[in-house]
Amino acid sequence: MDETAAIDLATARYRETEQAHEAARQDAIAAVTDALRAGIRQSDVVAHSPFTASFVRRLARENGIKAAHKRASRPVPDTES
Repeated sequence: MDETAAIDLATARYRETEQAHEAARQDAIAAVTDALRAGIRQSDVVAHSPFTASFVRRLARENGIKAAHKRASRPVPDTES
């Protein structure tokens, strides 16, 4: 195999893996936005995704997804009675 044929083969393999990587990235973005819409906290989404916290916040903002709120804690009983 001459050098240009080796380049052509390597380029074709590179483009195939690049397309597969982009498809997997889009799948991950869809899964992240679905989880955010379902009310999963951003910190939990970040822990399970390949994305940074700032990118997850950006995805939420761009998709109009409000941050999930922490559960309200139980009220502290009044002991001064």
